[in-house]
Amino acid sequence: MAKPSSAATILTTAALISLLICLVALSATPVNGLGGRVGGRSKVEDVKTNREIQELGRYSVKEYNRKRDGGYGLKFTEVVEAETQVVSGVKYYLKISAATPTGAPKIFEAVVVVKPWLHSKQLLQFSPSPATK
Repeated sequence: MAKPSSAATILTTAALISLLICLVALSATPVNGLGGRVGGRSKVEDVKTNREIQELGRYSVKEYNRKRDGGYGLKFTEVVEAETQVVSGVKYYLKISAATPTGAPKIFEAVVVVKPWLHSKQLLQFSPSPATK
């Protein structure tokens, strides 16, 4: 049996290395469309008609006012945008429209964590939206 030429051996080795690189690259590529990233945020589509989201917005404004000893007196209008993130519970990122004490509408951003199995919710953050400062 004849020995393959060194050129044929080099081509075969190069082809195998190329195939191996392609397989490694494909296996490392994330698969999109099979759900979101674990721990990634997901946009809530039906914000204005979602009673749970609107109640969380109302809760956020009420908690903010309570923590400020009623000093700022925001009045909840509606949640205009929301995202969720699964953590130890569900973290909600809300954009809330609320009226200031002068009656001027303003957008605020709130972060609320809900742990249904503990029947708890906690306002983690509440601040004016950077877009409306």
